[in-house]
Amino acid sequence: MSAINYSEKIPNNVNLSEDRTLQRALEQWQPNFIHWWDDVGPEASTDMDVYLRTAVSVDPQGWAQFGHVKMRDYRWGIFLNPGDANRTIHFGEHKGEKAWTDVPGEHRANLRRIIVTQGDTEPASVEQQRHLGLTAPSNYDLRNLFQVNVEEGRHLWAMVYLLHKHFGRDGREEAEALLERRSGDANNPRILGAFNEETPDWLSFFMFTYFTDRDGKYQLCALAESAFDPLARTTKFMLTEEAHHMFVGESGISRIIQRTAQMMNELKTDDAGKLRAAGVIDLPTIQRYVNFHFSVTIDLFGSDESSNAATFYSSGLKGRFEEGKRTDDHVLKGLTYTVLHVQDGKLVEKEVPMLNALNEVLRDDYIRDSVAGVERWNRVLDKAGIPFRLKVPHKAFHRNIGALAGVKVAPDGRVVSDTEWQARVDEWLPSAQDRAFVGSLMGRVVEPGKFAHWIAPPVVGINRQPVDFEYVRFN
Repeated sequence: MSAINYSEKIPNNVNLSEDRTLQRALEQWQPNFIHWWDDVGPEASTDMDVYLRTAVSVDPQGWAQFGHVKMRDYRWGIFLNPGDANRTIHFGEHKGEKAWTDVPGEHRANLRRIIVTQGDTEPASVEQQRHLGLTAPSNYDLRNLFQVNVEEGRHLWAMVYLLHKHFGRDGREEAEALLERRSGDANNPRILGAFNEETPDWLSFFMFTYFTDRDGKYQLCALAESAFDPLARTTKFMLTEEAHHMFVGESGISRIIQRTAQMMNELKTDDAGKLRAAGVIDLPTIQRYVNFHFSVTIDLFGSDESSNAATFYSSGLKGRFEEGKRTDDHVLKGLTYTVLHVQDGKLVEKEVPMLNALNEVLRDDYIRDSVAGVERWNRVLDKAGIPFRLKVPHKAFHRNIGALAGVKVAPDGRVVSDTEWQARVDEWLPSAQDRAFVGSLMGRVVEPGKFAHWIAPPVVGINRQPVDFEYVRFN
């Protein structure tokens, strides 16, 4: 078992006490992190006792224990999966060589950029979700929000450890900057666009944790293949926590759909106005939120053709999703992949070198996974006898990155004129009226076992506790 030392100021399983210089540097960073948490972490949560899971080891049988703690006292720390002294690089130009325990000089800038970009997403999502606790639909959901928040905080710690340990003064400066940027700030925003969007309501939060945290899963899986062994071991453990974030999103949307379907059957109507008047979120509005969050998230994978992606792969810095299960040569020279571009007003396919299309490869893997989850939501509608079908839009819809940036494409994949886009955009993306309506439903429900009118209770509670358990205690 890779036990975590909780007697130290910074819990870890990386023998931090053996590197006094690193330990002191991180202990100096720690108060800045707490100040950031107090400044832009979950609002008005200081005195709450939250039923959180905390890692006690990275062993599959022992990496989480549950108990009520104050979030400010949560034991953030540095947890890496166990290492393999014989691990070799299994893709790119260094394939077959021994994995790196230190950063090769020629890859230093690119590795730092990868780690900083991943690290920047973690505090950004906490900032985006700062106010959601004030409108929680239940005590159960409030606890799930806070679990996501503290784990994003720990993921930040994971990246900061790598920066401090392996990148010297540059790394220390980058670690400070991770606490200085702010989501949505006009002067010092977060690095990636989706992490500067607002998350103003719980429908947005559940969509974010379903779609955008799923991007996190795919990025972390690609980094878990890295030739830089400390990064691979760090991200493998982060993935165990990321799974809960996606569960929160998928189950949250499922429960909203369940409640809407129940009201549709009770009122015998699919009229959006009547359903809104009854205090539930109509299915076309849910579809528009799907369209928005899916399209914003697939932009996070980057341009469809990217020389950086080719460099990262060939250098061994970042692999593909489930690299080890693929049957090609893991070098990819001479192989091609299909991407989309616009020609004569239509979307057409073209073959490009696969090395340059690796962002698109990862995006397509992500899309297949996302579609599978949306189909699980449709089974809720099937069970209720509702013929409506939710679906992800075409991958060219509402794109702002790469060859498809700014191209006007309908959710069904048709290239449309500016005139048609303007006339129909409120059918396809959440309008100001949609957001105002969803916002109007948001009212805090925190009595254990009670739920807001617009969402169904979960089937089971957390860690075998009853649904009406007091997950969050207000002191």
